[in-house]
Amino acid sequence: MSRPARHLVVFVKVPRRGQVKSRLAAGIGAGAALRFYRLTSALLLRRLARDRRWHTSLAVTPSRDVRAAFWPSGIRRLDQGSGDLGRRMARAFAALPPGPAVIVGSDIPELDASHVAAAFRALGRHDAVFGPASDGGYWLVGLKRSRSLPRHLFAAVRWSSAHALADTRAGLPRNWSVALLERLDDIDDATDYWRWAQGQKSQEVTPATTRG
Repeated sequence: MSRPARHLVVFVKVPRRGQVKSRLAAGIGAGAALRFYRLTSALLLRRLARDRRWHTSLAVTPSRDVRAAFWPSGIRRLDQGSGDLGRRMARAFAALPPGPAVIVGSDIPELDASHVAAAFRALGRHDAVFGPASDGGYWLVGLKRSRSLPRHLFAAVRWSSAHALADTRAGLPRNWSVALLERLDDIDDATDYWRWAQGQKSQEVTPATTRG
């Protein structure tokens, strides 16, 4: 018997000025925030969407943009629907065919296929997996889905706070085993952006050589 397929879901918005990364735009301007989101989301899909180790879907908001032409063709689209982030993620998990599933955002510059592969490996031994962020949230959530989804999954989570990961874990059944991946950060505001940009700049510096 073949094992169930693996499912990766990337949460996305069509990149339009003033409609993506509002907290970031408040600090660096709407144009710069738009350019950042366009670049990061496009790069993420190039890294992840064609990997044959999993089936990739895009969960799109708002609903009117589910069929938008911005993203590559041939990738399954899901409608995130209404409600807070928790309701929309629970809806995505419930809509997928059987098999372990992982959800990520589209604003995480360091995320690549190795992180997703690590999440699916963890789901071979655990019921849930999270990629923690330094702000108390998380950049990835995955469920093995060999059991029924908890009835109140994500129901009491304080989103965009330092409690998001702890609240989500508290809502899981006590007998579920949980794995944690390495820490990565999404880019939510200007402080995050400039920290990331400085790291990018430092990586481009080539040590000078001297001649004796």
